[in-house]
Amino acid sequence: MGPEAIVVIPTYNERDNLAPLVKRLMAQTVVVHILVVDDNSPDGTGLVADEIAAQNPLVHVLHRSEKNGLGRAYLAGFAWALAHGFEYILEMDADFSHNPADVPKFLDAARTEEADLVLGSRYRDGIRVINWPLKRLLLSIGAAQYVKFITGMPVTDPTGGFKCFRRRALEAIELETVQSNGYSFQIELTHRVWRRGMKISEVPIIFTDRFAGTSKMSKSIVREALWMVWKLWWQHGLRRFPVHPESPV
Repeated sequence: MGPEAIVVIPTYNERDNLAPLVKRLMAQTVVVHILVVDDNSPDGTGLVADEIAAQNPLVHVLHRSEKNGLGRAYLAGFAWALAHGFEYILEMDADFSHNPADVPKFLDAARTEEADLVLGSRYRDGIRVINWPLKRLLLSIGAAQYVKFITGMPVTDPTGGFKCFRRRALEAIELETVQSNGYSFQIELTHRVWRRGMKISEVPIIFTDRFAGTSKMSKSIVREALWMVWKLWWQHGLRRFPVHPESPV
């Protein structure tokens, strides 16, 4: 049996957050490996990651030569995790907007519900977002409704970036063909799992926007998400429902 769970954490200028985050993850009730995917951070985040990994065999580092998008970083991390035999592959941000204490909840849902993908939802059974201006909150909620209206995908938070994939899900969705890179990357991966008829579960989380550092949101990221949703609908044959996993998609 291979290793069980790994948390993939892309980093770019997260030097101050990385060590506390690793410490919090190591303190949880479940044992997880950590893969830091650093995009050659000019603040030395990669060096900090190497120092942590040298002292902790559960921490691994993947260095990339340049910053070319969150989606590319996750794809590199997922490929590494699959190559090293992990069964459960989580993704989360490095800025503490995602609570490390929720990791056991994701793994429990994946196991007990036999879910292929577990989504952390900010909007299931209410709104749980801290430190966001109203404009940003309305944009996020509106995006969720936009995705559901066009694609038919019945999830409450398709743009969220706190997830747990079962190995078979990532193997099934042809990661090498994923095209999006910003927030639409989250939508595309979830849609690829859903449209194959694989099981998706949602767990409620509290999202806390970063108090330190700089947000990665931009107008180009929003534009990419707007058109990508239509492209996904087209790729799925204009269907708004999943198909059997063995059916062509």
